[in-house]
Parts: sequence; structure tokens; C-alpha cells
Amino acid sequence: MKTQRLLPAALSLLLAAPALAADEDAATICAEAEERYVELFGQPSASVEDAEVVLMYKYNFCPAELTVKAGTTVRWLNVDKRTSHSVLLKDGSEPESDRLFPEETVDLTFLTPGPLDYLCGPHWETQNMIGMITVEP
Repeated sequence: MKTQRLLPAALSLLLAAPALAADEDAATICAEAEERYVELFGQPSASVEDAEVVLMYKYNFCPAELTVKAGTTVRWLNVDKRTSHSVLLKDGSEPESDRLFPEETVDLTFLTPGPLDYLCGPHWETQNMIGMITVEP
């Protein structure tokens, strides 16, 4: 009887393991992205006062999910050494940004509350480079 109860729990843990590993990988990559930002600019990205910063690094958006108040500007910054990225809102409300080469940025100001999925034009299919902004009133 105990074996029957443990089996579903064990299966649940096994199925969750890849997701947990992916979260750890993303956390490690985002920590590296922040280190790269500090190396480039001499201060943490959180010290930027005029925007919320999303770093683009190793085919990830860091953070991948961000919640902001309406009227907030979000600045995407490529901290990769060689790869270019772009920002494309899935709802089509803005055209895809130009390719951002290392140390280049694009800013978008969000006025309308709600969730907005976005992606990197060249890397969303092959690298699953996708993010989400939630705009609160």
C-alpha cells in the first residue's frame, strides 16, 4: 500500500527535475549576465534610475519575467560578447527592434496594463528566447 502512494510522488519529482534544472541554469546565466553588466558599466543594473533593465545573454532574457507599473520604460541591453538579439512584442503592437549588437540597447515604455509576451526575433524558435512583461495600473 505504501509503495502505491510513493510511486506517484516519485514520478512527480522525476518529472519536475528538468524544470528545476532549467530554473537553476537560468539563474546561473542571469547571475553571469549581471556580472558582465557590472564589468561593462561599473555598477549593478538595478542602479539604473530611468528604466527597468532586462539583460540579453546566452540566449536568455534576464529576468525572463518582469512586472512594472504603467508608464515604466523597460531597457533591453545585450551583454553578450558576440551574438546579436532583438525584441519583438508578440501582440505586434510595436515593430521588431533592430538587431542589438553587444552593449546596444532598445527602450520601450509600457502604458497599457496587462501581460505582454515578447521574444528575440532570431532566437525564439531555436533557443526558446522568450520573456514576459506584466504591466500593472
